[in-house]
Amino acid sequence: MKKATLVLFSALAVAATAPTYAEGRLEKIKSSGEIALGHRDSSIPFSYLDDKQQPIGYSMDICHEVVKAVQAKLGMKKINIKLVPVTSSTRIPLLANGTVDLNCGSSTNTKERQAQVTFAPTTFVTATRFVAKKSSSINNLDDLKGKTIVSTAGTSNIRWVTGANDQQKLGMNIIPAKDHAEALLTVESGRAAAFFMDDILLAGLVATSRNPGDWMISKEAYTVEPYAIMEPKNDPEFKKVVDDTIIGMMKSGELDKLYKKWFESPIPPKNVNLNWPMSDQLKKVIATPTDSPDPNDYK
Repeated sequence: MKKATLVLFSALAVAATAPTYAEGRLEKIKSSGEIALGHRDSSIPFSYLDDKQQPIGYSMDICHEVVKAVQAKLGMKKINIKLVPVTSSTRIPLLANGTVDLNCGSSTNTKERQAQVTFAPTTFVTATRFVAKKSSSINNLDDLKGKTIVSTAGTSNIRWVTGANDQQKLGMNIIPAKDHAEALLTVESGRAAAFFMDDILLAGLVATSRNPGDWMISKEAYTVEPYAIMEPKNDPEFKKVVDDTIIGMMKSGELDKLYKKWFESPIPPKNVNLNWPMSDQLKKVIATPTDSPDPNDYK
């Protein structure tokens, strides 16, 4: 009996000290006066640091609009925005444990991730490709047999390339990098032959690199990757505010304006224009918003 009582007291103690986010993020934001946005440092042009080391980008702009909607919903005069740096490996745990309220980056919506988090309506559709030096004459997966390649830890891309390596018996040595910038540097320094990542992120990294003309991005696309703002799981009230805001931006044309700003215009800090026209896949999503993780829904 004493043992059972001790176990009960221990469980109560853990419950008392654990973050209580079952009450909902809106309540948490209301009581704290603060919303925490997770951001990346090199996911160009979605979430990255400018020359003043401040996070900017397409996803950051979307999240700032969500903050305004949350503020209006809660009837607050001001919400303090706490900016929390995250990586591909930490973004899900930090959202799940309440450190971050929204992840504003380049997160692919997958069925596996939806076991831990949820996603707002898709705001970009990309694909896995690889980048390599033109001088390497590497054009496809077969050219990478037995070579060392790199991808960012915690991404759907490294999961895919690991599976492809095993299934196709390519014999590649796969290096996990902590972030996209480190991965590109691994190829630039000759420690890896190619970097597998979402094509738009590769385009951003190449465009802002020291010698953009040295690089090539593979023609073949290996996966479909729907991007969305990452939300906490099992919080329908908060999700509704976020989703309604983003759908409203789609209907009003505001998302189109943000797209032109970040993908078809010069962007800081180097005023590089990615010249990346909106895909038919994204146009379809804007016309009929979806938060589906199924790649087939974007074909």
